[in-house]
Amino acid sequence: MSDDETYLRRAIELAGEAERAGDVPIGAVLVSGDLVLEAKNEKELRRDATAHAEMLLLREAAQRLGAWRLSEATLYVTKEPCLMCAGAIIAARIKRLVYGAADPKGGADGGAFDVLRSPKTNHRLEITAGILESEAAAQLQHFFRRRR
Repeated sequence: MSDDETYLRRAIELAGEAERAGDVPIGAVLVSGDLVLEAKNEKELRRDATAHAEMLLLREAAQRLGAWRLSEATLYVTKEPCLMCAGAIIAARIKRLVYGAADPKGGADGGAFDVLRSPKTNHRLEITAGILESEAAAQLQHFFRRRR
């Protein structure tokens, strides 16, 4: 199993924890050198619209590393990032993004928007999409089917 699959599988486990806590099942792992951080969506828990897994990780990584530029970090997330998270990923200068499921309704890597690959942004990052896509998508579909 590749590192991408290993870290994304862990993100899927974290997404399951988010779902059990009543939140949208999205999990993320950030790796920068020897530092490995994990987060899950906590919007409901924190009563905070910005408490997406990606945002929580970017904040924690900046605190732990003592810098907002995370130019050596790889971010693994179960779903294509939204506009807010995409903006933060660009601002943090993330080196690489790896995600599972596409988000045609709100994703910012070509789903609903194409911010992450836009030539108008001031930062380019490597993006690998579709790792464990069927598992990540099934987890989200199951969650939303139960809620409707």
